[in-house]
Amino acid sequence: MSELNTKTPPAANQASDPEEKGKPGSIKKAEEEEEIDIDLTAPETEKAALAIQGKFRRFQKRKKDSSS
Repeated sequence: MSELNTKTPPAANQASDPEEKGKPGSIKKAEEEEEIDIDLTAPETEKAALAIQGKFRRFQKRKKDSSS
C-alpha cells in the first residue's frame, strides 16, 4: 500500500500562503495558459457540444429532482 507523505514541502512554484501569490517567482498566468486550436465551426465540434450540453442538462434535472 502507498501512504501519503504529508511532511513534504510544497513545490517551489506553488504558493502555500495566499500572500505569496503576488510575489516574484510565482507562476505567471501567461505561462499557465495553453493555446488550444479547435475549429469551432466544424460539424464534429457542434455535435460534441450538443451532446455535452444535453448530458449536463439531464444531470442538473436529476440533481434538482432528487433534492426536492
